[in-house]
Amino acid sequence: MQLPEQPVAGQPDPTIRRNADQLMAAINEIQVEKATSYRDETPLPAVGTTPPVPQPGQPPMSQWAIDASGVLKGVGAVSILIGGGVWIVGQVEPLTLAIIFGSPAVAALAVARLVAKVKDANQAAPQPVTNHFHGTVHHDERTVTSTTCGVIANNRNTTRG
Repeated sequence: MQLPEQPVAGQPDPTIRRNADQLMAAINEIQVEKATSYRDETPLPAVGTTPPVPQPGQPPMSQWAIDASGVLKGVGAVSILIGGGVWIVGQVEPLTLAIIFGSPAVAALAVARLVAKVKDANQAAPQPVTNHFHGTVHHDERTVTSTTCGVIANNRNTTRG
């Protein structure tokens, strides 16, 4: 008569060990059969030796830069017209001419700085948090204030809401 295997103190049960070995063998067999990654070694297609060609239209830039360049073009065109008109008349002092030429440019620069500051302030502002709840929701807006006084703490909490 053969005695069943008795676990030795500090050693795992032989049945559990045998089951664990079978499980590890099955996992190793699955990993060998199925690849988990693949590297495509085919060479990439050649593009050619032709250099890039500049495309027509506005160069790539942000929408804000496009808007600002349009404003500056408009201010420049208006100042040229004003300057041409003053030159045709020819009876204006150089200081007045400098004021007429300089004021649109200074105004445009001031507006551009203002727009930049507003844009930076909007980006620095915290984004609003929107929560979507499904089902019954209880929103508690009570305010709890606490007053502690004396050598031995005496708490009096008041709830408003």
